[in-house]
Amino acid sequence: MKVKKRVYLSILLVLVLALSVSITGCGDNNDSGDESAEVPSLNVSYIFTNHQTPFVAAMSQGEEFKEDGSYLKEIVPKEKYELYSGDKHVCDIKVITAKSGSETATLFAQGHVDLGLASVTAVMSAIDSGTPVKIISPIQTEGMAVVFPKGSEVKDWDSFVNLIETSEKPVSIGYHSPTSAPKIVFEAALNEAGYKITQDANDISADVLLVDLKETSNLMPALTSKQVDGWVGPSPHPEVAITEDIGQIVVQLRDLPPEGKWHDTPCCVVAASDEAIADYPDEIKAFMKLIEQTSEWCNQNSDGAAKITADWMGISEEAAAKAMLHYTTEPSDSWKDGVSVYLTTLDKMDKYEGALKGKQLNEIESSLFDFQFVK
Repeated sequence: MKVKKRVYLSILLVLVLALSVSITGCGDNNDSGDESAEVPSLNVSYIFTNHQTPFVAAMSQGEEFKEDGSYLKEIVPKEKYELYSGDKHVCDIKVITAKSGSETATLFAQGHVDLGLASVTAVMSAIDSGTPVKIISPIQTEGMAVVFPKGSEVKDWDSFVNLIETSEKPVSIGYHSPTSAPKIVFEAALNEAGYKITQDANDISADVLLVDLKETSNLMPALTSKQVDGWVGPSPHPEVAITEDIGQIVVQLRDLPPEGKWHDTPCCVVAASDEAIADYPDEIKAFMKLIEQTSEWCNQNSDGAAKITADWMGISEEAAAKAMLHYTTEPSDSWKDGVSVYLTTLDKMDKYEGALKGKQLNEIESSLFDFQFVK
């Protein structure tokens, strides 16, 4: 019995040693650069809008961008991708679709996303509330307009001014969100032009009454029901209003007076959590290289970008093609000036209670921005 027991123990020892060697061998292969080595997985959120078409193009076109450097390899359509830089598998991407910028801010606050595409104003509000997140790049500017009913005598800025100055009551203009970029830019331009603005329907002394329509889905009905005289909103809604014979664009916000001030007006940005910036700098750099590539492609291939947008969003290709958007990852001086306008305007509206309250942009740039990935 003792002999048999020693034999069994010897066999067991041999098996343990063999298993140990096997495990050690796997670890060595991974350390030596085996393609099967585990890579990080990043959660990336975006919103169903043509303001974020460069990311949509990256997902839909996939390996067609391979020659440009960075690209996505599709694993599950619209849900899971592998991010490559050349032939290197940099990280996995899990895509999360958010309903709005405010939802994106909540996802960051809850630690559910590493990267997110959303409006600059939503990210600024998140930073004000203490969420550890930074704006790491613009992704799109402009693409916002004032819309009036089709056939209206208000066809441009001059006729809009004429309506304000001849109307016996405030001209009512709807908007979809209190902190939305279109509303902030439009309100700032009206203030600069010297017009009195109100959100009180009983204030008949005002020149313009701003009406909160709550959601972008209410923009078209508000126009057809004559709830408002017109509205200010983001692309593709102005273009959809045209193609559906509901409305006409009075003025693109980039063309508001004074001339040139509203060019490169910020709207959507790429944001990253402070933790992701610290832990995954190489992965974020590869992602931003991809967004830079696809932004340039969208600008140079407007028809192709329109088709991708139409297919992805379920709108007409005609409406998508009419959108006046500029995609960029460059935080230009004029872009920063636009952020400064948002900061000042939102502060005057008492929208800030934390880190941004009472601040000028030059005081808090390091709290808002980290542009190391786009320099």
